Amino acid sequence: MQVGFVVLYVTDAEACSRFWVDQVGMVEKKREEAAGFVIPLVDFADQAFGFQLVPLALMQDNPDKLDLASPSICFQSADLEATRAGLVARGVNATEVGDHHGMRNFAFCDNEGRWFAVAG
Repeated sequence: MQVGFVVLYVTDAEACSRFWVDQVGMVEKKREEAAGFVIPLVDFADQAFGFQLVPLALMQDNPDKLDLASPSICFQSADLEATRAGLVARGVNATEVGDHHGMRNFAFCDNEGRWFAVAG
């Protein structure tokens, strides 16, 4: 597993993307759509780690009860099932692997109740 990106929950993904690109000097490396919302991924050109800018309106349902006031860290894994099984075997509380807004992933919880995502 490795850190993939940090999710920032934002009110206006387009304006936020322009801030990070135009004012901070990042580049937009990826742009996805989910449920009619645009989700940009921005980072510095020479790095493989960035910010995914997720509109707060997309998270209204928030089934995992994420703390939307704080950033969420998303890890990357080539084998989601094996990664999840390893965490569960070590006593970690984890959701089932599933498709969430077009991204195959699962979430796990630390000992203080913070949730983290793992995407494939």
